[in-house]
Amino acid sequence: MPESVLKFAIVGCGRIAQRHAEQMQHYGLLQAVCDTDQAKADALGSTYNCNVYYTLEELLANEKSLDVVAVCTPNGLHAANSIAILNAGIHVLCEKPMAITSEDCNCMITASETNKKQLFIVKQNRFNPPVAVVKALLEKNTLGKIYSVQLNCFWNRNDDYYKNSWKGTMQMDGGTLFTQFSHFIDLLYWMFGDVKNVQAITANLAHNGVIEFEDTGVVTLQFVNDIIGGINYTVNSYGKNMEGSLTIFGEKGTVKIGGQYLNELEYQHIKDFTIEELPASNGPNNYGTYAGSMSNHDKVYENLVNVLQHNAAAYASAYEGLKTVEIIEKIYAAANFAKSKS
Repeated sequence: MPESVLKFAIVGCGRIAQRHAEQMQHYGLLQAVCDTDQAKADALGSTYNCNVYYTLEELLANEKSLDVVAVCTPNGLHAANSIAILNAGIHVLCEKPMAITSEDCNCMITASETNKKQLFIVKQNRFNPPVAVVKALLEKNTLGKIYSVQLNCFWNRNDDYYKNSWKGTMQMDGGTLFTQFSHFIDLLYWMFGDVKNVQAITANLAHNGVIEFEDTGVVTLQFVNDIIGGINYTVNSYGKNMEGSLTIFGEKGTVKIGGQYLNELEYQHIKDFTIEELPASNGPNNYGTYAGSMSNHDKVYENLVNVLQHNAAAYASAYEGLKTVEIIEKIYAAANFAKSKS
């Protein structure tokens, strides 16, 4: 086997791990999987004929030739898992969100820098064709000065989604913005920069006794560059996901990226410019009874390999993962402040 073949492992063998396993086989060798749920670990290990472990410590003690470990565990374990892997001298690809506190994110970045190992964060919605083309327009100033932006996130997560799961718990999930909509927050930062002022109202309207945080929120933002933004989000869309959209109002144009997953160009009216026909988007991650964000893990892995083997630039940095978490923290702090005043 050529030395250039990357050796991968997966920690956390839930549904998203399947996406990682598929791509690992395309770009290298899936050598080991690990999960404290032995049935899940056994099933994934059997599918890909690789070594199976039931603790991360056991995996790291026995697998000495790994190049990259994908962290697909619950949100609340991302930091501890990633830091242990980085300290073992192995690159990390961490699923979103990077962590559920900015303090943990900073500890992860420190471990990456100390051990001189890459810390990749999955931000696959950046690869959605309409997202990518609009980002390019912003960089070229085609829309002129940006006045305001509106983000809508209207999905469905019923009680069964949270049943017998870490999802819905404050300790392991962290909140709806972390688990369902952190990709959307990432795009706000990526396209428009950091946020300086936040007002927010959140409520748990349909999941009382089921989840430990909000299922709905309304947010107003002022970016550092004085763009005004709004976020309306909920997981109470009846029966199915309805919309994931971003509308941008600029001095030279208005654009709406829509669909359920920011995967369609729904509206454009731009001075002296037209966005031509876009390539087809990948489908969303399908989890049976519900769907998640777009499945662009092929592009995530293509970039990872190019970074490690050809010194390419990472499409998303750990610092950007930290900024996403910081913005979510600001939103939740503002919502809690509003509740304390009511």
